[in-house]
Amino acid sequence: MNAARAGDVPMAGATGRWVLFATVLGSSMVLLDGTVVNVALPRIGRDLGASLAGLQWAVNAYLLTLAGLILLGGSLGDRYGRRRVFVVGVLWFAVSSALCGFAVNAEMLIWARALQGIGGALLSPGSLAIIQAVFRPADRAPAVGMWAGLGGVAGAVGPLLGGWLVGGPGWRWVFLINVPPAVLTVLIAMRHVPETRDETASGRFDVPGAVLAALSLGSLTYALTAASTQPVTAVATGAAAVVLGTAFVRTERRALQPMMPLSLFSSRLFSTTNVVTVLIYGALSAVSFFLVLQLQTTAGFSPLLAGLALLPLTLLMLAFSSRAARLGSRIGPHIPLTAGPVIAAGGVLLMLRIGPDASYFADVLPAGIALGAGMTLLVAPLTATVLDSVTVVRAGTASGVNNAAARTGGLISVAAIPAIVGLSGDEYRSPADVDAAFQGAMVSCAGLLLVAAVVSLLAVRAEAPAPESVDAVCTTCSVTVPPPTAERQPHEGG
Repeated sequence: MNAARAGDVPMAGATGRWVLFATVLGSSMVLLDGTVVNVALPRIGRDLGASLAGLQWAVNAYLLTLAGLILLGGSLGDRYGRRRVFVVGVLWFAVSSALCGFAVNAEMLIWARALQGIGGALLSPGSLAIIQAVFRPADRAPAVGMWAGLGGVAGAVGPLLGGWLVGGPGWRWVFLINVPPAVLTVLIAMRHVPETRDETASGRFDVPGAVLAALSLGSLTYALTAASTQPVTAVATGAAAVVLGTAFVRTERRALQPMMPLSLFSSRLFSTTNVVTVLIYGALSAVSFFLVLQLQTTAGFSPLLAGLALLPLTLLMLAFSSRAARLGSRIGPHIPLTAGPVIAAGGVLLMLRIGPDASYFADVLPAGIALGAGMTLLVAPLTATVLDSVTVVRAGTASGVNNAAARTGGLISVAAIPAIVGLSGDEYRSPADVDAAFQGAMVSCAGLLLVAAVVSLLAVRAEAPAPESVDAVCTTCSVTVPPPTAERQPHEGG
């Protein structure tokens, strides 16, 4: 395939279908990984003899490198070739997934998960960037819609697949299953995907900013994780996080091409909606973390049945998020961003009914439906509001910052809430200890969602978006991140 044809490829042609298949297959690995791993945590802890802190780091090591490097990954693709960086990311993700699958102890798994996050940071931005750069303008919106819809299917299949693998072949296959599709993705990409790059990209990459962001988040995560068992160490690493965070802000202020332009936050609306994003996705990540522990350890559910717990959320977002986006366009974000978190908080509080004798249909399903209804109402308007708060030329950067904010919220909540509710060490293996901690965790998560509702009520503008704004449709459903920028297409004349 000649790179000169990039930008004029029809979706209906053979090349277009191959490009779409490669990008969907590659990005689906990351979407699947975000949903299947939590289901495997109890079995991983038992087989590797991991403490609760080890399980927290098995989740957070991945989120840490992904959140810290995803903006840099997009810049690398623009500069050195989107296909090239995408392929490197896919290979990196596959190798690190294999390392996760062959981990002999918790420490090896944690380091392999951190490497996996780096691969995800390289391939995730590239999949959408390839679609935007390769397809002809008239086919970009349909291609992105199909990419997002198929990605949503991957998100829905993830918990079921994870539960089946954990209960059948074993938890290691949750990671090893990434290898065959990665190999296929690389073969297709190298043969059928045109190379594209931003010919105007110049200047230095903000590597210091990326390193400082990762180090500051890592120090903060360690401090929160160690707070209940190593208070002196937690204080020291917490202070280091403050110093590193201050250095990050100064670096971004002085950089010619900062990874995270601080001028974005001069918009009160942009700042507010990112605070709301951190609160909402922090709550959602902690719910996902604790729910699988409660269902498998306390209620005695199989991994497969536990994997079904958040399926209503994904299905509701797949079915109704486009309608929620249109509603937000008509009435503005104020009501959806206030009512959505309240409804989601109600769903989380319904989870307090889940105990030793819980029934999936009587206790788990109603809570999942309520949580899914609230999230469906708020996610698309939240993303639209983030992007409406900045100029069109900064939409990509704004979306990346919002994406990183969501992952940071999950990172902090999974690190902090176990310590807040008094769960540590090997207590996650005790049904009584898990049950007590779960009750406190759900109250904490509901509190985060209600705070998000209050912030939205007080600080998000009540008026509808301006005519030149764009719609956001969440068809890529995830419990860790909002939908990407490219799912939002301008109105005619916008």
